[in-house]
Amino acid sequence: MCGIAGLWRQSGGDPADLAQVVNAMTGSLAHRGPDDSGHWQSAADGIALGHRRLSIVDLSPGGHQPMISSDGRYIITFNGEIYNYRALRADFIGRGARFRSESDTEVILEGCILDGVVGMLPKLNGMFALAIFDNREKVLYLARDRMGEKPLYYTHVGPLTLFASELKALRAVPWWRPQLDMGVAAAFLRHSCVPGPIAIYKDVRKLPPGGLAIIRAGQECREEHYWSLKDVVERSVGNRQDFGEAEAVDALDALLRDAVSLRMIGDVPLGAFLSGGYDSSTIVAMMQATASAPVRTFTASFEHDQFDESAYAEAVARHLGTDHTTVRVSGAEACGVVPKLADMYDEPFADSSQIPTHLISLLTRRHVTVALSGDGGDELFTGYNRYHWAERLWSPFARVPAPLREICGSALRAIPQGAYDAISALLPAACRPQQPGFNVHRIADLIALPSIDAVYRRLVSHTANPNAFLRNVRDEAGAWSDQIDLVKNLRDPVDRMRYADLLGYLPDDVLTKVDRASMAVGLEVRAPMLDHRIVEWAWRLPERLNTRAPRPKHLLRCVLERYVPAVLVDRPKRGFAVPLAAWLRGPLREWAENLISSQTAASSLLDPRAVKVLWADFLKGSDRQQYLVWNVLMLADWARAWRM
Repeated sequence: MCGIAGLWRQSGGDPADLAQVVNAMTGSLAHRGPDDSGHWQSAADGIALGHRRLSIVDLSPGGHQPMISSDGRYIITFNGEIYNYRALRADFIGRGARFRSESDTEVILEGCILDGVVGMLPKLNGMFALAIFDNREKVLYLARDRMGEKPLYYTHVGPLTLFASELKALRAVPWWRPQLDMGVAAAFLRHSCVPGPIAIYKDVRKLPPGGLAIIRAGQECREEHYWSLKDVVERSVGNRQDFGEAEAVDALDALLRDAVSLRMIGDVPLGAFLSGGYDSSTIVAMMQATASAPVRTFTASFEHDQFDESAYAEAVARHLGTDHTTVRVSGAEACGVVPKLADMYDEPFADSSQIPTHLISLLTRRHVTVALSGDGGDELFTGYNRYHWAERLWSPFARVPAPLREICGSALRAIPQGAYDAISALLPAACRPQQPGFNVHRIADLIALPSIDAVYRRLVSHTANPNAFLRNVRDEAGAWSDQIDLVKNLRDPVDRMRYADLLGYLPDDVLTKVDRASMAVGLEVRAPMLDHRIVEWAWRLPERLNTRAPRPKHLLRCVLERYVPAVLVDRPKRGFAVPLAAWLRGPLREWAENLISSQTAASSLLDPRAVKVLWADFLKGSDRQQYLVWNVLMLADWARAWRM
């Protein structure tokens, strides 16, 4: 795992100038690669590639980057891991290749010699972002892994092309001046993250998952896909496999075992995150089933019992026989992470689970260099509550004429939220719903919406009007839900939401969170469930085994129950939550109020009146606003840190 950066000034360049700039770019990424650094340049072509290395496979100097192919044609700077590199290496040797090292990077280069860059990319099973310069044809290729586990930003300024793993490396270029995109800031306030392929700065782009950018000397950049989730879904929706349940469980078990086994390669200590939920428990069970010694597993424990899942993780660890470590994190330690977030995430990011994710990464890095995670299970196997909640709510109402739905919604909203809360308080505590008034009003809003896509958009929005909190913003940038209708024949409501999540929420929120939180401490995190073979297989499942299964994650739970008793993992879904509202009203209150005061007074970004009203409402006890408040604070802190 590493950090990459580079520039191509097609008018040529001074060698000292190129070296200075690319070294400044990679210097800003030292946290991603603390073990080694290097650069390659061609003054005649005006190109320089830089690299920071976190050594995982082949710890020798043979893995040093940037690396040049044996024929001298291709130069690569590569961030990530290719899990099937040994099989590819053997195949390439059979086709005449000769290797100088044991690194997966060299396998990519030899594949380019044999099959070309475009022909080589689909052969890779891995997580990666890479740049390859074809020194003969004068073409720069930028590529990203299929699911978007590793980041890659790029931009063009006239004849200058810049690219990097993180935005801070672009900021290190003296010829580039970032400009804030207010429409993207609005999209951030809605979603808690910046939805790809846009970035917070104008004219900067995130290469989409499975994307390939081809930049030829003297020509416009062309962006295409070597793998497309849209194509996978379109092929699968009308061609579901007629699996029986037992056959499907066997197939998933085998796929997961192989994906986990591939991701246990490396020449450094390896472990896993373990929350005690279905996803992480399945991954750890597979690891332990194939390992010759107890697997190292790690869990963070928090002071607030309602957010602490460490007891569940410890029970699973005992059953599987792992070498388990639990660390108790105090509220003070967690709040101590907050001032680091603007630099760590580099563009606005406000999924509050960023805090525990960083803390568990910090703990884990003290013991191992690589950790496996369960990311992807919710999106692939319909685990999110919103899928089932929206389905149960929307399907009955979808057949009701829109005017009648609007009347029903208005009737429900006519009763104040406090009245619903008061009625609920009369019920026994065991069956008393949380925030009944808020939820009834939310249902009233949802049933009046025109489509399941509109319902999804509302469910993944922290505010319906993000522009209200910003100055001088006209149009909000595009959102994930805008992409759903581009897929032909995707009619099932749950499938439509799963597709939007895999396309947007997963790479832009979940995987961004994990990448920045872990790479800030030089930890590599691998996600076996995002093996593209599992993704493609899951979309071919018949609806009765996934979207219409008798319970969320039915097949995944059937697999897990072969290794772990159901009683150890069956419990309501909670997520990696923190006591955010309590922190903001307690130890983080002074920080928040100072930030609001300074940013609303000095910045052209935030609307002071709207922000102060939101904060005052939150302090009165409106916990439902805590995530919108956090979004506003993270945007303000990012603007302060980067002087926007």
